[in-house]
Amino acid sequence: MIIKDSYDVVVVGAGPAGATAANYAAKKGVSVLLIDRKKDIGVPLQCGGFLPGFSVLEELVPNAELPYTLKEFPANCINATTSYQRFIAPDGYSKGFEVTGYALDRKRFDKYLVHEAASSDAHVLIGTSVTSVDGKVLKCEGVFGNFSVNAKVIVGADGPSSFIGRNAGLVLEHDPMDIATALEYELMGVNIDEPSVEMYFGKDYVPGGYAWIIPQGNNSANIGIGIRRPMCKKGMSYRDYLNHFMEKHPIASKKLKGSTIVSVIGGLVPVGGAPSRTVSGNVILAGDAAGHLIATNGGGISTAMLGGKIAGETAAEFVQNKIPLNEYEIRWRQQMGIEIKTAVYTRKLMDNLMKSDTMVSAAFKMISSEHMKAIQCGKLPNTVRSNLLKLNKGM
Repeated sequence: MIIKDSYDVVVVGAGPAGATAANYAAKKGVSVLLIDRKKDIGVPLQCGGFLPGFSVLEELVPNAELPYTLKEFPANCINATTSYQRFIAPDGYSKGFEVTGYALDRKRFDKYLVHEAASSDAHVLIGTSVTSVDGKVLKCEGVFGNFSVNAKVIVGADGPSSFIGRNAGLVLEHDPMDIATALEYELMGVNIDEPSVEMYFGKDYVPGGYAWIIPQGNNSANIGIGIRRPMCKKGMSYRDYLNHFMEKHPIASKKLKGSTIVSVIGGLVPVGGAPSRTVSGNVILAGDAAGHLIATNGGGISTAMLGGKIAGETAAEFVQNKIPLNEYEIRWRQQMGIEIKTAVYTRKLMDNLMKSDTMVSAAFKMISSEHMKAIQCGKLPNTVRSNLLKLNKGM
């Protein structure tokens, strides 16, 4: 592997955001280096890997120009196709809506995205960490040795605790209520016979968050929880909550009884929205590092990839002296800023209600299936907003 002394764009982090950024920057003809500290792309997994269908994504961010890789990825990246999303309230009442989605094989999907970047002439360097950044100079170390590289633009796509973002003063200390921990088991031998994604609520199982069951085909499924530390009972760990859900939930436990855990997945989920700035000097942030996530569902693959596309295109056009780098800030906020901001506002309204199972169950009965789908897409219809405010005042 020949590493050049300088590149037009260096992307740090080869997840969905970083790989997409590298791909789109390289497509515009600039030199690109894509760095990731993992020695095997896609390993370890850090999320459940659920991706809504392309038409659903067009509803999610109607002002966006979505990357082609959200539509044209290989069929072998899909473990299962789902057609329904069901919400289960604390009292067992359920409601849902038809929606196409995919349970992804994240290892294959992430490698596909990196391969697309490499096919566009981006240089890929795995097993490599950035140890320091000083202006345009990144010092790196890893399996290919220690070296320094110059970059006209640095794209930080290195997750919610972004080293690149912190070094540039863009990522500050997170409020504990704005960071969820996702913990998930991959199970074999589950009793699931329908293509439905299920989301469970209740403070005894997932205080201030939700649990999920995502079918993976062949009697397998991913089950997990998204939970924030301030909402947990003293002495209860994230694993305690997940085990309790798996073994004791009156509905879920019947489906999961007798299953075998074959993998454990975990990671951080930034649910506090985007920082006030995602551009500083020659640094821009994308994906989880930039809060590109819909807080009402915790899903971030599609929004991360959209942020990556915009980051890659903007970085390349900046290098080509066509636009200022700050244009990135304008572009991504125009394409998905409202949805991200609205989802955070809705999440905060629900935070208070989730202290009471009775109130959450009442909200489920009050909100129509159509409006549930809208909330999942980062939208908040006026009637729903009014009803949630009334419920909050009644607490």
